[in-house]
Amino acid sequence: MKIRRYTDVEVEGLGAKIRQARKADGRSVEVLAGEAQMSRAYWHDIEAERVRDALPEDTLRKIERVLNVDLGVKFGE
Repeated sequence: MKIRRYTDVEVEGLGAKIRQARKADGRSVEVLAGEAQMSRAYWHDIEAERVRDALPEDTLRKIERVLNVDLGVKFGE
Protein backbone atom coordinates (compact mmCIF):
# COMPACT_ATOMS: atom_id res chain seq x y z
CA MET A 1 0.00 0.00 0.00
CA LYS A 2 1.23 3.49 -0.81
CA ILE A 3 1.00 6.49 1.50
CA ARG A 4 1.14 9.97 0.00
CA ARG A 5 2.39 12.92 2.00
CA TYR A 6 2.27 16.55 0.90
CA THR A 7 4.76 18.93 2.45
CA ASP A 8 5.19 22.67 1.99
CA VAL A 9 8.68 24.08 2.38
CA GLU A 10 9.30 27.82 2.80
CA VAL A 11 12.23 28.93 0.63
CA GLU A 12 13.25 32.54 1.14
CA GLY A 13 14.37 34.36 -1.98
CA LEU A 14 13.53 31.56 -4.41
CA GLY A 15 12.10 33.98 -6.98
CA ALA A 16 15.31 36.01 -6.94
CA LYS A 17 17.39 32.83 -7.36
CA ILE A 18 15.32 31.84 -10.38
CA ARG A 19 15.66 35.35 -11.87
CA GLN A 20 19.43 35.31 -11.33
CA ALA A 21 19.75 31.87 -12.96
CA ARG A 22 17.60 33.04 -15.91
CA LYS A 23 19.73 36.11 -16.46
CA ALA A 24 22.91 34.03 -16.27
CA ASP A 25 21.39 31.62 -18.80
CA GLY A 26 20.85 34.41 -21.32
CA ARG A 27 17.73 33.02 -22.99
CA SER A 28 14.51 35.02 -22.94
CA VAL A 29 11.63 34.36 -20.57
CA GLU A 30 9.51 33.43 -23.59
CA VAL A 31 11.93 30.68 -24.61
CA LEU A 32 12.46 29.32 -21.10
CA ALA A 33 8.77 29.41 -20.19
CA GLY A 34 7.95 27.59 -23.41
CA GLU A 35 10.48 24.88 -22.65
CA ALA A 36 9.02 24.56 -19.14
CA GLN A 37 5.50 24.39 -20.60
CA MET A 38 4.17 27.45 -18.80
CA SER A 39 3.19 30.97 -19.75
CA ARG A 40 5.60 33.88 -19.68
CA ALA A 41 3.25 35.62 -17.22
CA TYR A 42 3.35 32.65 -14.82
CA TRP A 43 7.17 32.59 -15.01
CA HIS A 44 7.23 36.29 -14.09
CA ASP A 45 4.78 35.65 -11.22
CA ILE A 46 7.09 32.94 -9.89
CA GLU A 47 10.12 35.24 -10.04
CA ALA A 48 8.12 37.98 -8.27
CA GLU A 49 6.88 35.41 -5.72
CA ARG A 50 3.26 36.20 -6.61
CA VAL A 51 2.18 32.55 -6.66
CA ARG A 52 -1.17 32.30 -4.87
CA ASP A 53 -0.69 29.24 -2.69
CA ALA A 54 2.47 27.22 -3.17
CA LEU A 55 4.60 26.51 -6.20
CA PRO A 56 4.14 22.87 -7.21
CA GLU A 57 7.34 20.87 -6.90
CA ASP A 58 7.03 19.60 -10.46
CA THR A 59 6.96 23.21 -11.71
CA LEU A 60 10.11 23.99 -9.71
CA ARG A 61 11.83 20.93 -11.18
CA LYS A 62 10.85 21.99 -14.72
CA ILE A 63 12.42 25.40 -14.09
CA GLU A 64 15.59 23.76 -12.76
CA ARG A 65 15.70 21.46 -15.79
CA VAL A 66 15.37 24.21 -18.41
CA LEU A 67 17.89 26.40 -16.59
CA ASN A 68 20.18 23.43 -15.91
CA VAL A 69 20.55 24.40 -12.25
CA ASP A 70 19.86 22.94 -8.82
CA LEU A 71 18.12 25.61 -6.75
CA GLY A 72 18.79 23.63 -3.56
CA VAL A 73 15.18 23.00 -2.54
CA LYS A 74 15.06 19.81 -0.51
CA PHE A 75 12.21 18.18 1.35
CA GLY A 76 13.17 16.78 4.75
CA GLU A 77 11.90 13.59 6.30
